[in-house]
Amino acid sequence: MGGAALSGALWLGLLWAGAGTGAGGGCSERCCEGRDAACVSSGWREDGGYGSCYCDGGCRRAGDCCHDHGQACPALPCVVGEWSHWSGCAEQCKPNLRLRRRYIQQEPKNGGEPCPALEEKAGCLEYLTHQGQDCGHEHVPAFITTSEYGKERKRRAASSSWSSDKEEAGYCVEFKTESLSHYCALENRPYARWMQYLREGHTVCVACQPPAMNTDTHRCSGDGHNADGGKILRWEAVGNSRCQGTWKK
Repeated sequence: MGGAALSGALWLGLLWAGAGTGAGGGCSERCCEGRDAACVSSGWREDGGYGSCYCDGGCRRAGDCCHDHGQACPALPCVVGEWSHWSGCAEQCKPNLRLRRRYIQQEPKNGGEPCPALEEKAGCLEYLTHQGQDCGHEHVPAFITTSEYGKERKRRAASSSWSSDKEEAGYCVEFKTESLSHYCALENRPYARWMQYLREGHTVCVACQPPAMNTDTHRCSGDGHNADGGKILRWEAVGNSRCQGTWKK
């Protein structure tokens, strides 16, 4: 009994020593990027098994990293710098794109967090040419709403002596609708049901009144000022940005 116990102790001792020896042959000075079948070692794995183990960037996903992979090959995330300033529009006087960039300061290593997007784009519209001339306003949509919210009818009803001379009454522009989205017909909220009555091919009279009227130019955005009758202009319904379309003056 004593001899058997002693040999068992020696055998366990040898096994433990073997485990230590295998541990020393892990990923020391052996770290590889990506999945690399040649980046192999032998010893204890992180999952507790013993045998072939890997020191590459894909071993964590595969679950076959050597036991010391985390210490010998620490995961380093991608590091990027700050965003640059937005560029100008690619073209003046019509809808286009602007962009900004950022650059990699540290590549990811050993399965670290990958790099985020390095470029962003956004829509833009510039209203001045390179020579400083005014332009681009015809691309701004006309924001429209029902005439129930107009001021003129309420003021005339309130006072028979009210005159359009007392405050700028605004002006009216006729448009023929060319297209509209199906979201207009789906609108059923009480204050927005007027959108259901918009139709393609109909002629509508659109009033420009304060406060929509710009106090400096005395015009409303999207009124098609200086645009000829063949120019396609855009409109958008106030209260439902998906109800939108085009028309001609």
